[in-house]
Amino acid sequence: MKHVFIENTFAATCPALRVGVIQARVTNSESDPILWQLIGEEEARIAATYRLDEINKRPAIQATRKAYRSFGKDPNRYRVSSEALCRRIVKGMGIYRIDTLVDLGNLVSIRAGYSIGAFDANHIDGDSLTLGVGREGELFHGIGRGSLNIEGLPVYRDRTGGIGTPTSDEERTKISLDTRHLLLLINAYGEEMPLDETIDWTVELLQRFVAATDITTSIVSAGMASSTVPSAANSSN
Repeated sequence: MKHVFIENTFAATCPALRVGVIQARVTNSESDPILWQLIGEEEARIAATYRLDEINKRPAIQATRKAYRSFGKDPNRYRVSSEALCRRIVKGMGIYRIDTLVDLGNLVSIRAGYSIGAFDANHIDGDSLTLGVGREGELFHGIGRGSLNIEGLPVYRDRTGGIGTPTSDEERTKISLDTRHLLLLINAYGEEMPLDETIDWTVELLQRFVAATDITTSIVSAGMASSTVPSAANSSN
């Protein structure tokens, strides 16, 4: 079982943040045709609903972009993953086919507007993740991106270092066909699709498409004192 905490200074800057946490045993597979039918239907809805210049006005995306600016990061240069996916759809490019777990997370992201972090929990170092802000020169290998400048980005860290941001996750803990233990984080900096409904729907998809078992869910809030820890720069450790 992995635990998620939010640094105090981060929580003070983003007091509305709520993180949906889902953990489960899963059986991943190559892209599922039935899942892709659902993705195609959602792509069609998004393409019919939004112009390119309207995507960043979606409440969940807009709130995440605001968080980026609060930490000094340009959200037009480092796009929120849900925004990047929706832009591909509106441009007629469609979203990437990776594998069932990743595709499922992308479906939730484009429907709900939230950035989704999906990790192979067996590759996370330690039993906890802490959400803070990326530091200058901090090493981070974005999936398919190479070295990513995460200074000023929200970043989840384990004992080794950063593993996830709303722009990209890290190669070290990425999902693969061998993933059996999933940690999925739904980052709601501002609500669009109700977070509890988003969690429930995600669980239904996990049960349907990756035979999820041993499922646990929770919500970690920046407004909960028990969910926050001192910032790394101010910690006595």
